[in-house]
Amino acid sequence: DPYLSQADFIAPRGYKDHMGMFAVSCFGCDSLVQKYEAENDDYNKIMSQALADRFVEAFAEYIHREIRIDMWGYAKDEKLDEADLLKIKYDGIRPAPGYPSQPDHTEKVTMWETIKAKELAGIELSDSLSMMPAASVSALVFAHPKSQYFAVGQIGKDQVTDYAERKKYEMSKMERWLSPILNYERD
Repeated sequence: DPYLSQADFIAPRGYKDHMGMFAVSCFGCDSLVQKYEAENDDYNKIMSQALADRFVEAFAEYIHREIRIDMWGYAKDEKLDEADLLKIKYDGIRPAPGYPSQPDHTEKVTMWETIKAKELAGIELSDSLSMMPAASVSALVFAHPKSQYFAVGQIGKDQVTDYAERKKYEMSKMERWLSPILNYERD
C-alpha cells in the first residue's frame, strides 16, 4: 500500500482546485441531556445524544453532497442510492481533525479561525479541542477524484520534530497531541 497524505489530493500549483471546510452542530441536546441526567434517566439521555449525533452526521453528509453536486459541481450527475453512499462510492472525501487521516486535533484551531465557526455558528472548542455542543461535526473537503480515506501510521521522533518546527509548537506539546501515533516513548 502507498503512504498517503492529504496533500496528495491537492492539485499542483497552477491548476484550479477546491478545498473546503465546514462545521455543523445540533444545539439543544446538551440541556436535554442534563435534564435526563438530573432525573437519572440514562436511557433517554443516551437516546438523545445518539439522535443528535445522527442528525449532525446526516447534515454533514448533506453538505458534502451539496458541495459535490451544486456548489463545486464536479459530480453534477451523481445518482447514488443509500447503499452506495454508505460505501463512499462518490468522488471526494471529508476527513475530520482527530481521525485517522488527520490525527492532529490542533488543526481545528486553524479551521475555527478560518471559517469563524464560533462567531458564525456558535460552535466552540474546549481546551482539549472537543467541539461544543458535543453533537458537532467538522471536516475538510477534498474534491480530488482519487482522494480516499486512509490512516496515518506510527510516526518517528524526526517527523514530530519537523512538524513541531513547521507549526511553531514546543516539542512536548506536539508530542502530547500526537501521542496515539508516536512510535517511540516520550521523554
